[in-house]
Amino acid sequence: MEAFFNKLTEINGVINDFVWVKIGLVLLIGTGILMTCCTKFFQLSHLKHWWKNTIGSLFTKDVIGHSKEKGSISPFQALCTALAATIGTGNIAGVAAAICIGGAGAVFWMWIAAFFGMMTNYSENVLGIYYRRKNIKGEWSGGAMYYLKDGLGSKKNCKIIGTVLAVLFSIFTLLASFGIGSMGQVNKIVANVVSAFEIKALSGVTVLGGISLYSVIIGVVIMALTALIVLGGLKRIANVAEKIVPFMVVLFVIGSLIIIGINYAGILPAFKAIFVTAFKPIAAVGGGIGVIVSKVVTQGFKRGVFSNEAGLGSSVMVHANSNVKEPVKQGMWGIFEVFADTMVVCTMTALVILTSGAYNLETGAILEGYTDATLVAGAFNQVFSWGDIGEKFIAIAMFLFAFTTVLGWSHYGTKAWEYLFGTKSTVVFKIIHICTIFFGAVMTSSLAWDISDTFNGLMMMPNLIGVIVMSPVVIKITSNYVKRVLKKEKIDPIISYNEEIQKEMAEAIMSEAE
Repeated sequence: MEAFFNKLTEINGVINDFVWVKIGLVLLIGTGILMTCCTKFFQLSHLKHWWKNTIGSLFTKDVIGHSKEKGSISPFQALCTALAATIGTGNIAGVAAAICIGGAGAVFWMWIAAFFGMMTNYSENVLGIYYRRKNIKGEWSGGAMYYLKDGLGSKKNCKIIGTVLAVLFSIFTLLASFGIGSMGQVNKIVANVVSAFEIKALSGVTVLGGISLYSVIIGVVIMALTALIVLGGLKRIANVAEKIVPFMVVLFVIGSLIIIGINYAGILPAFKAIFVTAFKPIAAVGGGIGVIVSKVVTQGFKRGVFSNEAGLGSSVMVHANSNVKEPVKQGMWGIFEVFADTMVVCTMTALVILTSGAYNLETGAILEGYTDATLVAGAFNQVFSWGDIGEKFIAIAMFLFAFTTVLGWSHYGTKAWEYLFGTKSTVVFKIIHICTIFFGAVMTSSLAWDISDTFNGLMMMPNLIGVIVMSPVVIKITSNYVKRVLKKEKIDPIISYNEEIQKEMAEAIMSEAE
């Protein structure tokens, strides 16, 4: 098995370098900048409006009330399910990895990626709602595969390329669901649980060629829990997500604020390190100045995307299941999703690491005995050291974050499978996805993480091509919404590319307005 993993590492390294270093980052940030400019900096110019219509509307029945429509969920459930998939190990171990490899300056580039990523995610969701349709079960189906095939494919001489890119995106989504959506998440769960709740009687026993029995047992337990929820369909996933996600986010933020508050003297030095080393990294990063800066920027962007998934075209597959009618309204939830994931949760994680002494701002050294997978636990333990409560808290948080990510990604993979092989056979994918959890439990940490990065990049490219080509549609829909809703102009809404859906939804919106 060791020889297999070594060969896999070699092949993955070649693909990862090509996808991320040579193409991916330019395409990713370029798309974010393009959509930010095309929408006239919507995330800033309409900050009050999208904030009011997302977090400010959480207690309204239209947002949190469960949908009675078959196969659809409420906007809040869609957000929680999307956040379940995005708020995972990338927010804890991913931030730690970015800092360990690229230094504190990597956090700055995570912020930059998130700022522009807000409008990439917004655009994905607008296109996702606009090009969605009902499947044979009467459920909404949407995602990059549909706006690639029906949007890009409708352009002159682009039918074949649109179809090919839609198929490629779906294939890459399946692969990513096994990486970021399964193996990478479970791998970090196991690392933190084994470290925080050590059971020597189990960890000391090896099976399957040197694998800890403890890791195997954890993997099997997670497989069983996942099966109970995933096989129940999207509504069961959404019901679990809306209960766990708000709880886990609030709990983690409160815990982080306590750590940061106790270490308040380190807040200003931490921010100084973030901004200074973003452009002038410390020597510990290694290499010449050009290589160093490139490494810092790359780590920030890669981990940012791993965390908030803006540009992957992933979360749109659950946002498209929302019972919302307006593409822009669901697009605004996409903006908030990136904001909550990176600007809030990732920033909390970074400040915990940088203010606690778990990471030395001068030398780049980390606490002895810890790795990027357990560094945040070490930072919490610096304050909550009695009985290793801090480490146990992070292990539990990591479990919730990563487990809900596995649930969210099971839906993404299901929709990709549905596009490729039809609705009736999606149970086959769900079983395969559940089985990959075991491989994540026994795989080495670095390989699981690197494979996830590679699949992210492969999935990202066809999606971003679609967003760029279909940017005029996003501009048109956004302009229509701004004129009609904000400027109160009497014009017809733009809801769907499908005439029947357009007519039905437009009439419903007009009726609600009267």
